[in-house]
Amino acid sequence: MINEIHAAAQERMDQAIEHTQGELASLRTGRANPRMVDHIKVDYYGSLQPLKTLANISVPEPRLLVVEPYDKSQIGEVEKAIMKADIGMMPNSDGNVLRLQIPELTEERRRALVKLAHEMVEEGKVSVRNIRRDANQELKEHAKSHEISEDNLHRALDNFQDLTDAHIKQLEELQKVKEEEILND
Repeated sequence: MINEIHAAAQERMDQAIEHTQGELASLRTGRANPRMVDHIKVDYYGSLQPLKTLANISVPEPRLLVVEPYDKSQIGEVEKAIMKADIGMMPNSDGNVLRLQIPELTEERRRALVKLAHEMVEEGKVSVRNIRRDANQELKEHAKSHEISEDNLHRALDNFQDLTDAHIKQLEELQKVKEEEILND
């Protein structure tokens, strides 16, 4: 029972870290990254589809993203979706591909991005702590109904704290790496 709760909590914490990684990857630094446009949805014949499923997204140069729709007739819709997403880049179309030039970051913008990265990581930490709280509560309910002993409860609570600390440390490492990337690109 304790192992099942532990495994479920660990899986949810890992998912929280993956989510935070994805959020951080979508933050625009001075360098092009295909994940910068992952969140963009395109109106494709009446239904919203993720851009990455409708186009090939490549990085031929450090400051250039190239979006090549598989269906060339949809280039206008893709261009509209990119402009509507307000990612700070204007698409330049030649009729076949869209080029997104990544502008140089100002010092003020870099500080704002670092602050945003801190907020994203903090959200991840809160998620991890909430998962720990839920697992601890479940364990305490089992202890109250005498399904697990007090000793096992305290040992399990310590293990959950260790698990939480390890995941928080991972998030702090992600933050440090992203901060360095933002400030030094």
